[in-house]
Amino acid sequence: MPESNQLVDLVQLKIDEFLAEKRAGLNTIAPELTALTDVGASLLSGGKRFRALFCYWGWQSVAGIPSSESPLNDDAVSKELPGVLMSASALELFHAAALVHDDIMDRSDTRRGAPAAHRRFEQMHLDGGWAGDAEAYGQSAALLLGDLLLGWSDELLGRGLALLPRPSALAARKEFMTMRTEVMAGQYLDIHDESAWASYPESGALERAQRVLVYKSAKYSVEAPLAVGASLGAGSDEQIAALRSFGLPLGVAFQLRDDILGVFGDPELTGKPAGDDLREGKRTAIIAIARQKLSGSANSILDELLGDPDLTTEQVNMIRSTLQESGAVDQIEKVIGRNLERACEAIEGANLAPTARTQLLELATAATTRSS
Repeated sequence: MPESNQLVDLVQLKIDEFLAEKRAGLNTIAPELTALTDVGASLLSGGKRFRALFCYWGWQSVAGIPSSESPLNDDAVSKELPGVLMSASALELFHAAALVHDDIMDRSDTRRGAPAAHRRFEQMHLDGGWAGDAEAYGQSAALLLGDLLLGWSDELLGRGLALLPRPSALAARKEFMTMRTEVMAGQYLDIHDESAWASYPESGALERAQRVLVYKSAKYSVEAPLAVGASLGAGSDEQIAALRSFGLPLGVAFQLRDDILGVFGDPELTGKPAGDDLREGKRTAIIAIARQKLSGSANSILDELLGDPDLTTEQVNMIRSTLQESGAVDQIEKVIGRNLERACEAIEGANLAPTARTQLLELATAATTRSS
């Protein structure tokens, strides 16, 4: 059985092979099209691969791991591995598509320390001295790249499912389709709440922020990959329910950590400008909790600054101090801890393979304590 770092390498290999094939195909249409796969490959190079890892260990947790140190020597399990790896890799392509579209909607300039996809295309336009609006070109090209990656994720998933038993393939496909719908719903709720937040009662702000958190990120970051993987392994209803009970609170904790990093993260580690979520006007749980604790005048200042793309470093630091002093950050840290505890308890006595359970617990810690 591959270790997690080996799995990351295997997933990267599957992605690289798939994109190389697509690049060659696009090149036969027109050489200019290879810019799409070049930017896509750059975005898909490296990363922690949490979604692929949760998918793989979801599969392993129900595929049956005996006490042997090399369970993949079992012919039946080994035969399924290529299909599982393709399916896990498809989740990473889906994630990349979501990032491309998200960066356009959020008007983000960077992603993982490099220019966001739409900014890369925009720079191509500028470097080429082409006619028309460079920014519009960049956004249009990135939108098409995101659409391509979304379609390709479905294609790669299909290739993986074709190598697996039909009942498992159908169950995994259903989970994937549900995930896709939920992410789009969460994305819409995110942009809606950034604009329409003042139209709703203040008392419901935290609940709305949690709803966005669950559907935009928490479910598709952890719960859905686990459910896809367990479905690939023909997991029972009981096993999949246990993995969901593990995955959802862990996904919430994962995204809450991301929200903290979006405000307080070190740009050298996150690859995003300091306070990027503040400039984008994200109405996260941190903001909702802080607003409950702050005075009316402090909230007015926060509302005036939040979402201003031209926030200065001094203004970002002022908002950071306000959030810290309100106690919102400490409260979020406690919520992260409680959700991590709930997740770990959910699989403690579940009928899951012991080795996979150990790996899932290690991933849970890594996902919620990361600094990037």
